Amino acid sequence: MNLVQQAINAVSLGSFYALSALGIALIFGVMRLINFAHGQLIMVAGYLLVFLVPRTGWFVWIAGALAVSLLLAVAMERVAFRPVRSAEPTTLLITSFAISYLLQNVVILTLTAIPRTVGIPLAITEPIQVGGLFIERLNILTLVTTVILVAGLTLFLHRTTTGIQMRAAAEDFRMARILGINTNRVIATAFAISGVFAGAAALVLVAQGGTVEPTFGVVPVLYAFIATILGGMGSLIGAALGGYLLGILTVILQLVLPSDLIAYRDAVVFLVVIVLFVVRPQGLVVAPWARERV
Repeated sequence: MNLVQQAINAVSLGSFYALSALGIALIFGVMRLINFAHGQLIMVAGYLLVFLVPRTGWFVWIAGALAVSLLLAVAMERVAFRPVRSAEPTTLLITSFAISYLLQNVVILTLTAIPRTVGIPLAITEPIQVGGLFIERLNILTLVTTVILVAGLTLFLHRTTTGIQMRAAAEDFRMARILGINTNRVIATAFAISGVFAGAAALVLVAQGGTVEPTFGVVPVLYAFIATILGGMGSLIGAALGGYLLGILTVILQLVLPSDLIAYRDAVVFLVVIVLFVVRPQGLVVAPWARERV
């Protein structure tokens, strides 16, 4: 029973990492940009929940978190990234760090750095019993949310005109522009989708921890970045697989490490990931630029 319990925990944690990684992988696939400001989308959505959860019903605060992260992601692309889109990759990377730093400090100046508590309803956090197992409802919700969003993204990319154009732009951005594809709309849509994934990640993270602070999105985006490169840069399938592998690895180490080494679990995770990079530097899913990446 304990093994099944831990397997459920691993899948749930992997779902969260996959949820975070997919937003980063999507932007990288289209723009070759690692958007470290993605973490601040999670942070802003988290702060919105601080104000919405005590005052509104569940539908309003879920929709609000998704909407604010979507709108902020689109604004971020239009104001910050579009003017420097043709610049060197280093410039784009520095821009993402600048936006992250700016948003974090705006929050500190306006709301202070004191952590804010979010009163998540017990219906979300309390466990349910299935036989001899106690499964947290949040674990189930995390998995279901990830499956729904991944399925929706897959259908969008393969069944809609904009989704197909997005895949074409990821394949060859210059050729897509020559063929008349509205690349501004494609990239804005990619940022909007990444914003939805950030909002969903914020909902899960707030429900898990119950507090929000200015550095709220830093650790998730770090793990998302690791999952993305572990799975293979430019591959959404790889990002999801990388997220689940990272979650499984974390739970396994939590079980096998001696009690005096548990505090170093994350360091051991990173060490194992480094070894995997050495063995397979291209990631779990090979995504050469001549192949489909989104």
